[in-house]
Amino acid sequence: MADLVHPARALWWLFEPVHAVTYFSPEGRAAFEAAGLRGGWRGYFAGRSAPLGAVDAPPVIAAFFSFAPSMVERALPDVWTRAAPEAALAARVEGSSAALARLLEHVKPEQIELVADLLEQAVARLDCGGRVLAAANAALPHPVGPYGRLWQAATVMREHRGDGHVAALVSAGLDGCEALVVRSALDVRREVLQPMRGWTDEEWEAAAARLVERGWVTERGTITECGRIRHQSLEAATDLAAARVWEGYPRAELDRLAAALKPISALCRSALPPINPIGLPAATA
Repeated sequence: MADLVHPARALWWLFEPVHAVTYFSPEGRAAFEAAGLRGGWRGYFAGRSAPLGAVDAPPVIAAFFSFAPSMVERALPDVWTRAAPEAALAARVEGSSAALARLLEHVKPEQIELVADLLEQAVARLDCGGRVLAAANAALPHPVGPYGRLWQAATVMREHRGDGHVAALVSAGLDGCEALVVRSALDVRREVLQPMRGWTDEEWEAAAARLVERGWVTERGTITECGRIRHQSLEAATDLAAARVWEGYPRAELDRLAAALKPISALCRSALPPINPIGLPAATA
């Protein structure tokens, strides 16, 4: 594993695409629709929040962070009239397992089992204090079958990092819309981020104005030197919050996990749109 980035971030780059197939694959969408969750966003909000139970919008607004409250409120609690949390949980495992079976059809079964085992071992070592989504996912029973096990372990790991990232954003004084404005100043265009997170033009412009006043971005929407430094600091804080689970691993074990996960991750990455709001660097990076 290269030392150019923090090991926690390098490993996130590898397990995030495994998790994301549930939202971007045709199998994932079909499983949610079969459960009664027609429309991509119903499946997303129901599937991702189902470990919390049949919650209303406010806890999900807080946990998902970058979504406009109005977008969450359109989905919750309505989705629970269409599919119970248990059905959404079953659908996400079913769809993800089917997607992984297709994408990884030429990967040796023993390699899939190895990665699932290694990620489950990491999950067992997680401290989920202060991380609600990670804790709720970690409490779920292991799915039957290697693809479901692989997907769920990757999901717990990414929600653990995501919870820590939200804490870092809050510590940096950013709200959900402001975090997206900063992101759009760095790489992903506003035209992609804003509609995918549901913020109105008025909300976006107000967030941008606050960031201009604080010196994070320019009036043209480009990142300032101050903003770049602050962004690097919050990314470092995210890495630090995710690092504890990996600190007890010998370097050889981290390299073993990364080497086994890399080809699986690359195949899953091929199913994701090249421009998306997940936060991964370009596939060629």
